[in-house]
Amino acid sequence: MDKNLEPLFTPWKIGNVEIKNRIVLTSMGGTDLFGWMEKNHFDEAGADFILEVAQNNAGLLLPGCQPVYNPMYGQWLHKNKKMYKDLAEWMPKFHATGAKLFVQLTAGFGRSFTVSPMMEKLYNNGFLRVLSRPVMDLDKITASASPSPNRWSDKLPSREMTVAEIQEFVKAFGKTAALLKEAGVDGVEVHAVHEGYLLDQFTLGYVNKRTDQYGGSFENRYRFAVEIVQEIKRVCGKDYPVSLRYSVISKTKGFRQGALPGEEYEEVGRDFEESVRAAKYLQDAGYDMLNCDNGTYDAWYWAHPPIYMPENCNLSDVEALRRHVDIPVVCAGRMDPKVAADAVDKGSIDGAGFARQFLADPEWVTKLMAGKSEDIRPCILCHNGCFNMCHYKGVPNDQDLYDSLHLARCAVNAETMQKDKHHIKKTGHPKKVIVIGGGIGGMEAARVLKLRGHEPVIYEKSGELGGTFIAASAESYKGKLRELLEWYRRQMEELGIEVHLNTPIKDVGRFWRSDIIIATGAKPRFLGNTPGQEKMIEACDYLRGREVGQRVAIIGGGLSGCEIAYELALQGKTPIIVEMKDDLISQKGVCLANSSYLREWFALHNVEVHLETGLSEVWDGYIICNDKKGDSFRIDCDSVISCVGYIPNPVVKENEKTSNMDYVGDCKEVGNLRSVIWRAYEVAMRI
Repeated sequence: MDKNLEPLFTPWKIGNVEIKNRIVLTSMGGTDLFGWMEKNHFDEAGADFILEVAQNNAGLLLPGCQPVYNPMYGQWLHKNKKMYKDLAEWMPKFHATGAKLFVQLTAGFGRSFTVSPMMEKLYNNGFLRVLSRPVMDLDKITASASPSPNRWSDKLPSREMTVAEIQEFVKAFGKTAALLKEAGVDGVEVHAVHEGYLLDQFTLGYVNKRTDQYGGSFENRYRFAVEIVQEIKRVCGKDYPVSLRYSVISKTKGFRQGALPGEEYEEVGRDFEESVRAAKYLQDAGYDMLNCDNGTYDAWYWAHPPIYMPENCNLSDVEALRRHVDIPVVCAGRMDPKVAADAVDKGSIDGAGFARQFLADPEWVTKLMAGKSEDIRPCILCHNGCFNMCHYKGVPNDQDLYDSLHLARCAVNAETMQKDKHHIKKTGHPKKVIVIGGGIGGMEAARVLKLRGHEPVIYEKSGELGGTFIAASAESYKGKLRELLEWYRRQMEELGIEVHLNTPIKDVGRFWRSDIIIATGAKPRFLGNTPGQEKMIEACDYLRGREVGQRVAIIGGGLSGCEIAYELALQGKTPIIVEMKDDLISQKGVCLANSSYLREWFALHNVEVHLETGLSEVWDGYIICNDKKGDSFRIDCDSVISCVGYIPNPVVKENEKTSNMDYVGDCKEVGNLRSVIWRAYEVAMRI
């Protein structure tokens, strides 16, 4: 192990509980022990994931947050006694790893509850609203400190919680914690004076307008969180450790308005001065640890950093807070292990929180300890599999119900939280399998085939493996994507997979005796008969090094176009985005944490954006566009980049397909990295 990492592997204490090292698996919805958005039960899939991480040397593990009042079916978490017995039977297996377990409990979501189109219909139809109440009581689930707008929808506002409801929640925390203690759980974490969830909504002045004992003064705004820890300590004893998930600074300008790194703004939530006072107050109330980052749902990119956010984005604020409290402090948010180790060594934090990296590779800590960091499959911070709650103009959460009910999966690891259907099964009939195309889809298929016992052979027309992912990972801020590309290339070498570069395959007839996987990707979409379109630079050509001028028009404001515009702006160039839809990144699968960062960054830096605008002509030095009224206007520019999408480009068309042939990646259907990797895994498992 790298000596610089050694401070991460020293013991520490939370109250009287000793933790063997400083690495903390922070909570993610979906990795729950009692189910997620379903009837509460002992969740074996969540338990298996938690156990695998514990077996791979994490010190403290926090499963997915458990609402003490389940939004689905209105269950109180303390009512189902059987699942605590099941948990108690599992705990010895967990404790055999030497790790410690704190279960995270939440009062709920309030105005941050992720509303879908279906929920809008249920709430706004009187008959359906009453009919659905036993399954999903939206009026209760979304209730907040004060009447306020929902983060996701204008059609489902939050009402004010009653004092009786608040006190019922306080009692529920105590009852639940007592059952967890009895089951052998080492501690609990209260979620949260954090991220703009319900408890945080009570603390934040821009949300809480109450005039009773839970609003107004500092003490009143933090009363809910204080009463919870006091109740847990009353029921479980003062020595039972209680952590608090805590946002140091809200980084929020208003409802649905975040503050970007480095931005000058007026804080409407918790600023650092109040945070110091609150941290001391909460410590004195009985909390034994602060598990910290920044942000609210209105500034979601702080708590769920996309790839555009700086590494260790919350560390300086957490370190500053640590100087004012006497209890341990954990920092989470794009943490680099070496930076975290240095911070622990200096005593400026006590533990380092990691979440999504465990989804990408549950064994990453073990590999780090063994000095094999190059074997760690990296998280690329895309949120495509774990957290693709998506929002753009005109829609609430535009996420498939299946994804809403199955969080904490991983775009780059098809097995994570899906081992019931995605697991390596050795073949009893080894075959030679031809893989045509050496992009991510082709390499993932070959990797799984090899692990199963087959002999895959890759044929790649270019001189390197990676396909369009080479271009997709080219921007300066996409180091994690380049790490993933190198991980795949290394897998091909480590597994001894036969690869033929510079070998285009136009006729697959020579392989007719073998199983064949087509992974030849997609080709750019063009804008019909737009005059001058030949003057445009295709997005991948730009990303592979094609030079552009100072003023660059980007045709297409989806994710790819916006990321290119962001890169151009970082280089000091002047991007102009032209998009036909009424919002940027108006597409499924892109988490609001990612898309809101880019939209707000463009607004802050005055990037020129033309929505509901079509391109009509391209000329040397300018383009002609049409607005939604049909009026034409000119945009002067030095270069034009086309980002209008791609269409499948299989080397063998569907009507030419034979029974021993299948497709993976964008040559089947253009999607994202998640769809490419998951389908490649599934196709490889069918052979």
